[in-house]
Amino acid sequence: MFVWAFLTKNLSAHYAHHGESSVPCVSNLGLLCAKKDLTVNDILYMTEEPDDFKGCMTENYVNIQLTINGYRTYYWESERGAEIDFVIQKEGHLIPIAVKSADNTRAKSLKVYMQTYHPVYAVKLSAGNFGFENNIKTVPLYAAFCL
Repeated sequence: MFVWAFLTKNLSAHYAHHGESSVPCVSNLGLLCAKKDLTVNDILYMTEEPDDFKGCMTENYVNIQLTINGYRTYYWESERGAEIDFVIQKEGHLIPIAVKSADNTRAKSLKVYMQTYHPVYAVKLSAGNFGFENNIKTVPLYAAFCL
């Protein structure tokens, strides 16, 4: 499939070279929280300090779930800076996955990817409920293991 050529990097390479986050991306969220000296209350109530890396922590959680389920995780980035957090191969199809940890769950980059490559469907993981609209499956973050 020609789309594989546009999957710019393996996800681990993305995390190693991505300059926007000073938070280490690891396969153990307990170690990540310990490195940042976070308490349970910090995570549950998202005080100001951890709020700036909530996205990285959420992406780590999703990456762990996808890896446990046997997927190789890739990410996609357009020339104009649109990014898809994960692209996996499932049943012979490339499936883009957007992870949203914030209240804003519009997923503009997911729409760009869908308009460009026309995947069978896409997945948006967020704090919202299960749903399906405009060929996007919305899955609650707690159910990431179901992918």
